[in-house]
Amino acid sequence: MKRVDDFRLNFGNKELVPIVIGGMGVDISTAELALEAARLGGIGHISDAMVQTVSDRRFDTNFVSQKLKTYKANVASSDKSEVHFNLGVLEEATRNHVGRTMDAKRGDGMIFINCMEKLTMNAPRETLRVRLSAALDAGIDGITLSAGLHLGSFALIEDHPRFRDARLGIIVSSPRALAMFLRKNARLQRLPDFVVVEGPLAGGHLGFGLDWAQYELATIVAEVQAYLQSEHLDIPVIAAGGIFTGSDAAAFLEQGAAAVQVATRFTVTRECGLPDKVKQEYFKASEEDIEVNTISPTGYPMRMLKGSPGIGAGIRPNCEAYGYLLDANGRCAYIDAYNRQVELQPDAKKISVMEKTCLCTHMRNFDIWTCGQTAYRLKDTTTRADDGSYRILSAEHVFNDYQFSVDDKVALPA
Repeated sequence: MKRVDDFRLNFGNKELVPIVIGGMGVDISTAELALEAARLGGIGHISDAMVQTVSDRRFDTNFVSQKLKTYKANVASSDKSEVHFNLGVLEEATRNHVGRTMDAKRGDGMIFINCMEKLTMNAPRETLRVRLSAALDAGIDGITLSAGLHLGSFALIEDHPRFRDARLGIIVSSPRALAMFLRKNARLQRLPDFVVVEGPLAGGHLGFGLDWAQYELATIVAEVQAYLQSEHLDIPVIAAGGIFTGSDAAAFLEQGAAAVQVATRFTVTRECGLPDKVKQEYFKASEEDIEVNTISPTGYPMRMLKGSPGIGAGIRPNCEAYGYLLDANGRCAYIDAYNRQVELQPDAKKISVMEKTCLCTHMRNFDIWTCGQTAYRLKDTTTRADDGSYRILSAEHVFNDYQFSVDDKVALPA
């Protein structure tokens, strides 16, 4: 049986280990995690989700408090249409995060940034353009477009000097979504450099409905490959979602995938941004503790642990500080759900909102524990201490296990 190390991902004249660590926000895919992937010869992702919060944490800026101060008078209002991001601040925060990560990069690998279209921020086109352009300005190796069809995203940066230099790719969950993207961008004469095909077992937001279990990653990858072949397009396909062992990964590479994207096993590494106590919750999880629900205001189903503290929490919307999911009219599905509960319980000191969650606040506080469907297997990848806690792994250990393992084995820490 072949192992992942028998294959290489070729980007032009660059040869990489075909392992991509997926982009998990908010700062779950930290710079440290991405830097380890690059040092080891693969590709690591950082995320630009809530990048102003990330900048405040990492670089001692105060962008969030400045925004809250600007719109403090609006806190009690349910109308958030006047709450806007300062584009100059957004640009600075993105350059902080990307630039300092790239300055620290070592090794032969690459660092990409995951960019969600669903972060609409009350000005979808304007804020997305700034995020993409600032990342390119700061020297990012590549951009992965996620959480949306991104039909107009290439056009937002077509005049950027690095538009044809940086590696640009998109996440899809069907050949149809890829075909729509390619048709929309045909006039630009600029194909994506890679396509991540994300299956139904992935963590976080899913490109499927609640019928996700009817789909299989291997089938979708084969369909996308067949579509590209029929269109005579040579675009590397990266398989993602539920790839738990090196043998799982090697099987996709043998079937023609250029690389695999993995994330779940890296959530319990030292370099991951989750607090250690949350990593222990991931280790302890059983298969029954994992659910796909519809509480995300984005409209996409979302996979997480049932015990996530943010589920049902009826906190007041904090758009004046955050507001990343406000649509072009300043609306968010959580605001609507919250207001309905307030109307039903006008005298309640504390309410519960089960329909949606304030994703910005809860992701910022690590209270929504997104995970892949295979998270219940994490306990089998490590050892336990005498106090019953699970040993947290290093990113290098997990990366090497993917790269060199065979026969569906998982290497335990020494």
